[in-house]
Amino acid sequence: MPIYEYQCRGCGHQFEYLVLPGSPAAACPSCQHEDLQQLISLCSVSSESTRQSHLNSARKKAGEVHREKQHEEHKLMHHDD
Repeated sequence: MPIYEYQCRGCGHQFEYLVLPGSPAAACPSCQHEDLQQLISLCSVSSESTRQSHLNSARKKAGEVHREKQHEEHKLMHHDD
């Protein structure tokens, strides 16, 4: 299922549009015009190393969020009124 990038010739708004089977024609989400210019998009490449890198980044961020949550809970437990 490709995602296309468009620019509206009416208002200049740039947006992405996911094309599914049976999707209606793309229209600008800002002004609803259908006079669009399809933009050239960069392709996405995925490999085992990029997947592993993204997974490692997500784990690191989740760990930081977990530590921050524990810190906030600790502060609430020991908060003097």
